[in-house]
Amino acid sequence: MQRGRVDWKPDVLGANFEQTTLPLGRDNEGEVVATLVRYVPTPATSRRRYMSRRRLVAEGADVLYVHGWSDYFFQSHLAAFWAEQGARFFALDLRKYGRSLRPGQTPGFTQSLETYDADIEAALDVMGQGTGTRSRRSLILLGHSTGGLVLSLWLSRHEGRAQALILNSPWLEYQLTAAVRQVASRALKISSRLEPRAPVLNPDLGFYNRSLSKEKGGQWTFDEEWRPVTSFTPRAAWLEAILVGHAQVAEGLNISAPVLTLLSARTLFATKWSEAMRSADIVIDVTTVADRAVKLGRVVTIAHLPGAVHDVFLSAPEVREMAFTDIRMWLEAYL
Repeated sequence: MQRGRVDWKPDVLGANFEQTTLPLGRDNEGEVVATLVRYVPTPATSRRRYMSRRRLVAEGADVLYVHGWSDYFFQSHLAAFWAEQGARFFALDLRKYGRSLRPGQTPGFTQSLETYDADIEAALDVMGQGTGTRSRRSLILLGHSTGGLVLSLWLSRHEGRAQALILNSPWLEYQLTAAVRQVASRALKISSRLEPRAPVLNPDLGFYNRSLSKEKGGQWTFDEEWRPVTSFTPRAAWLEAILVGHAQVAEGLNISAPVLTLLSARTLFATKWSEAMRSADIVIDVTTVADRAVKLGRVVTIAHLPGAVHDVFLSAPEVREMAFTDIRMWLEAYL
């Protein structure tokens, strides 16, 4: 059902970005909201698009981006890229993340990944892509890490709602092995019911933050209240929900839309800092995730990017351009 007038307000990213709050009711921690951010292209970008004699690869498309764990949308250059390809770009901060986190809430907490169906549907409604809406615009879903897992599962339950799925280092399997995941899942099934918000081991030593933060030799500036140095404290019920999602992916999802998975060419797990962490994925096992990605649907493309970090779009400039080139070529073939 299409909303009425949408109240767009200036966003923290400044010029060319606006946000709107999506009310999602209340839970035992109070008011629950998600936040939709949209990119408003500069007049120069709009003129270039209008004057272009060639069809842009994402012309007439809407892009919905969903962030990862302990994260929020701040990649303004990603929005600009999609605008240059002819798309309208939107990003969703899920409930209890980033712009949507309210005082007294447990950051990032959920007991089921299906809970985010409401967040996604509210965003699509504002975008003109809601249930029952006959949009003439194609929909491209773009998910990073946990957001990639969430969108993959969502699209498998909502066949036909999107015309393409692009995954940026999706967290499709536990970092160790499927066997360890199964053991951990059984243990969490009990503990999470007794104390859903009980903290579990946080493996984040702060190295990923160090690899990205401009203050620590990286390239990026972001809000460390919304994207903390060592990530949010993982909770028992949240981790169980993640492992349930991993198990579903392992069984196969049968997504009919074409899927593009962008991954670093290598993983680097270590307990001591190394400068090599600025050019590898230090969060997920890219080999295992690539194996899982082929189970998402009938048409799955996997692109390995040498030098990429976990968020491919936060890699060095030449790696980002490689990723953007891969996306353009893939869209020409499949959209």
